[in-house]
Amino acid sequence: MSTVRPEYPRPHFDRSHAWLSLNGTWDFSRDPDGWGEHVVVPFAWETQASGLQAHWLEWGWYRREITAPDDWSGQRIVLHFGAVHHIATVSVNGTPVGEHEGGSTPFEFDITDALDAEGRGTLVVRVHAPLDKREIVHGKQRSIPRDVYDVCAFTPSSGIWQSVWLEARPATYLADVALRPSAELDAIEATVSITGATGATGSAGSPHSPGSVRLTATVAGEQPVTVEVTDPTRPLSFRLPITAPRLWSPADPHLYEVTVTLESTDGTDRVGAATGLRSVQTDGDQILLNGERLYVRGVLDQGYWPRTGITAPDDQAFVTDLEAARAAGFNLVRKHLKLEDPRFLYHADRLGMLVWAEPASTGIFTPAAVARFEAQIEPMVRRDGNHPSVVIWGLYNEEWGLDWDVPGDPAKQEATRRAYEMLKDLDASRPAVDDSGWSHVATDLVDWHIYDEYPDGWAAKVRTLLADGKPGFPVPIGPGVLVEKVLMADGRPAPAVPNLNSEFGGGLTSVERGWNLRWQTLELRRYDGLSGYVWTELYDIEHETAGIYAFDRTAKDDGGNPPSETNAVTVAIPDVTPLAPGCDFVAADGAVEFDVRISHHGSEPVEVTVVPVWGPALQPYTAAQGFGSEVGSGRSAKVRPFRLSEPLRISERIPSGVDVARLHLVLVCAGEVVGHTSVDAATRPVGRTAIDGNPAAR
Repeated sequence: MSTVRPEYPRPHFDRSHAWLSLNGTWDFSRDPDGWGEHVVVPFAWETQASGLQAHWLEWGWYRREITAPDDWSGQRIVLHFGAVHHIATVSVNGTPVGEHEGGSTPFEFDITDALDAEGRGTLVVRVHAPLDKREIVHGKQRSIPRDVYDVCAFTPSSGIWQSVWLEARPATYLADVALRPSAELDAIEATVSITGATGATGSAGSPHSPGSVRLTATVAGEQPVTVEVTDPTRPLSFRLPITAPRLWSPADPHLYEVTVTLESTDGTDRVGAATGLRSVQTDGDQILLNGERLYVRGVLDQGYWPRTGITAPDDQAFVTDLEAARAAGFNLVRKHLKLEDPRFLYHADRLGMLVWAEPASTGIFTPAAVARFEAQIEPMVRRDGNHPSVVIWGLYNEEWGLDWDVPGDPAKQEATRRAYEMLKDLDASRPAVDDSGWSHVATDLVDWHIYDEYPDGWAAKVRTLLADGKPGFPVPIGPGVLVEKVLMADGRPAPAVPNLNSEFGGGLTSVERGWNLRWQTLELRRYDGLSGYVWTELYDIEHETAGIYAFDRTAKDDGGNPPSETNAVTVAIPDVTPLAPGCDFVAADGAVEFDVRISHHGSEPVEVTVVPVWGPALQPYTAAQGFGSEVGSGRSAKVRPFRLSEPLRISERIPSGVDVARLHLVLVCAGEVVGHTSVDAATRPVGRTAIDGNPAAR
């Protein structure tokens, strides 16, 4: 029965030695009086994979039989839910066992006493998924009445959408294991919480005598650390030294496996966890990873799949997306407005992909909406804080749930500040963003979102923000509606913290998107003080066609602009104002002349030679074209990390007999190709250039 998503769902708190998956086919009803349908868990009931495809259904009832394994006798039987949207009311054998509100956060109920003597029971889950989602956390799910951001919302995802399972544990058990690297990166700082007969909840039995509770923590390959628990009602903190520390990084994503064992008169509980030794800090306008400057080359990932909605079809789907992001040259994924399935972060940790994590949004500003938004913060940090891949915490996004009016309302500013302070009190080891994109109040990073369909318009907006120091920028929020958004809600200059773009993109067709990705990204690389960017987005979703990949994750036509080259460590930036795909500039007499600068984000200086190689328009450079003896005629520059080089002059002629051709700028270092940029030249206006004219080089 349990053949759907069979992997253990909670690798960050692993009790897989005593678990039983409940995923699979359940009975389903749209009212409490009938059970004529079936649903496949854990897929939202709107999805094809669920077997229902029930849209705008507010209530649903799930039912299935459960039986605890015989060898769990004497243990407490606990029912776990990864996430259910939005309110779940649970009963076993007709006995209510609990209720949970919040469509993204995990929850559990001890159902031992509701099972019969043989450990069997009928499990019923009633789910309420309001059509009006504006006051609840729902992220990109569409609402009726609709959110102000409905244009970029998707099909709702209601009901059970993450795994359901049973676990067995003693009456006194490990409730939480928080792992953080020490400041010196030579140890793991652990904080363990204990609950049960001796813990704060007093759920069963009588208190144990002092010294009867013992905790042992072991890092693989290191000596165990044993602690006598004198007061199990309080979290216990201790240090796990590492003999020869090996730092976690994208280049070497080394993880330390930690096993924590709790022994009491109730029995033995054991969980596994993992973390990495790494630091992420801000220093002035820089982000530092393990003390070295980090330049974010990020991509937006909204966590949707064909047929299965916000639930990955299988565990491999997370790996596929992470590898697709890396293949496109990105080093960070911004998981947008969604507390993703924990398996995603597990794979990000082991594959070395950086993650910007953030909770789901509400739609309007009311006391109830703010309370529900804030209720996600502690579970987010508790569930995901062990993951070294998470290097940035996000909170609000573009004033969603704040009525697009943070600058004009002190109450909204206070809500933004309070969310930031709540997060930092829970975890000060990572930078946090209070309101991504617009109107910051208290933040460790100043980020901003600018969209423009054309690179020249984009460049002008970026220039006024980064070069001219303008405190805001124009944002189109609807047809014919343009508003000026400020970086800081109170209008003051941005603080001396890292500055980065965290959403951008342009172009309607896939060719236009590839062209914009090239030019808009290169424009950002002109500014040495910038800490990075996040391109929108990794793949198409429903009506959105902004992805580098299609919704099914297949490659799209990028017009010969491979994203991996644009997102490379070393790139060439032509001083050209681009006109249109296939015609970046017009050279009526065939003469092509412009300057090019080199941007290098490696750890050491390099000497780079720019070698021009002609090829067919819209075709990528291939090694078969070669550069051989042409290297000797190339222009060279010594380039320091994160410092734009001095301009190098490129003087060429369009090959005879063609009207349009692509000039590849091949970057060579020590005989190896380390980067590649291209420009398309035409002898007459093509496409949009026929209207816009023939602008000169920058």
